[in-house]
Order: sequence, then structure tokens, then C-alpha cells
Amino acid sequence: MSLKFQYNKTSLHDLNRQLKIRIGALPTLKNKEAALRLEVKKIKAAADRCTEQLNTRMATYQQVGKLWLEYDPSLLQISDVQLTSRKIAGVQIPELQEIQFDVREFSRFSSPYWLADGLAVMKELAGISLERQVLLRAMHLLEHARKKTTQKVNLYEKVQIPGYEEAVLKIKRFLEDEENLSKSAQKIVKNRQQREADNTN
Repeated sequence: MSLKFQYNKTSLHDLNRQLKIRIGALPTLKNKEAALRLEVKKIKAAADRCTEQLNTRMATYQQVGKLWLEYDPSLLQISDVQLTSRKIAGVQIPELQEIQFDVREFSRFSSPYWLADGLAVMKELAGISLERQVLLRAMHLLEHARKKTTQKVNLYEKVQIPGYEEAVLKIKRFLEDEENLSKSAQKIVKNRQQREADNTN
């Protein structure tokens, strides 16, 4: 990392301050990355459970597939999906709160006897499917935040902190060399003045 700096104490102070900020922030960033990684894993597992549950239910209900030919899809509509949000390591993620359905009126006498149970099944399948979608969205948001945090950790750890340390070291060496040269010059001047004083005596 090429930093622009000047070889003076002000620049040294500024670089030390920036270095201290980054070294201080690194453990927090690493903890955030670990927390996000863990949450992504948990939410992925929950989404996988929903997928498995949905596939199991679908397989069960496909065994009575001929009955579904009599089912009218317009009987049941999703009217509202209520979501809440919560924060995980500074990232807002959605959570499914409630699903509201509109059920169209139908005649219980002229409709197939299993239709009421069929509507309950459709509500269950819609609920599982929506929960899975919300979990996948939350997982996507957390994974995106985790990747950005990982990038920042790598930037601090592998680029910025070593860059600042190198710049600080260069300035310190320069200032030490300058100080040594100044002391040497002062000694030379003092020795010359001493010799001139000895010669005049």
C-alpha cells in the first residue's frame, strides 16, 4: 500500500493515530465477521429445513393428485404478508410475522368433500414457501454483509496496517538519521570552535 506522507513529526503522529484506529477496529470486525458467518449458517439450515418440509408435503399430497384436478386455485389468495425486521451484527433482516389469506365463498354441498382440508393444505404450503423465501432473503443480506466485512478485515490486516507500520518505521528512521546528523554536525562545529579557541590561546 503506497501511503502519501511527509517525513516530519506531524505526519508521524497522524499515521500513528490512523494505525491505532485500525488495530483497535480489527478485533471488532473479526467478531462481526464470525457472528455473521454463524447466523448465515443458522438461517441456511432453517431454509433447508423449509425446503425439505415443502418437498415432503408436496410428495405426500401428490399421491392424491387426481383430487387436485377438482381444486379451484381462485378460492384462496394471499391478501397480506406482514414482516418485521431485526438486527444481527448491525444488519437488518426480515422475519415473517403473519400471512393473511382471502378465502372466496364456496358451497359446501356442491364442492368436493375434501375442499376445506385442501384449503388448509394450501395455506400450510404457502406458509412454508413464504417462510423459506424470507429466510433466503435474510441469508442473502447477511452473506453480503459478511463478504464486505471479510473484505474490510483483509484490507486492514493485509494492506493498511502493514502499510501504516512501514510508513511509521520509515519516518522514525528518517527522523533518527536527521537527529544523528544534527548531533554529528553540532559535534563537528563544537570541535572546530574548540580548536579555534585553542589556537587563539
